[in-house]
Amino acid sequence: MHHMQIIEVRRRMGIVNIEDELHEQLRRASKASCRSINGQAAYWIRLGMLAELNPGLSVQELTARELKAAGVETPGLAA
Repeated sequence: MHHMQIIEVRRRMGIVNIEDELHEQLRRASKASCRSINGQAAYWIRLGMLAELNPGLSVQELTARELKAAGVETPGLAA
């Protein structure tokens, strides 16, 4: 039986139910990336949406593109 965790993704999303294992991975990833659990969830959601809209781009290319759009200089990264 899968247990569900409830994560509150703040702002306009409300509450999202996820399985315990995904919640544990989210918790670990948030620690490693110095983000809150909600911040990590929002990052994964945004990256997933971008990947679905741009299937020909890698995660690295999507990240470089988003950094460039935010005005961050990324020498050596292809956008």
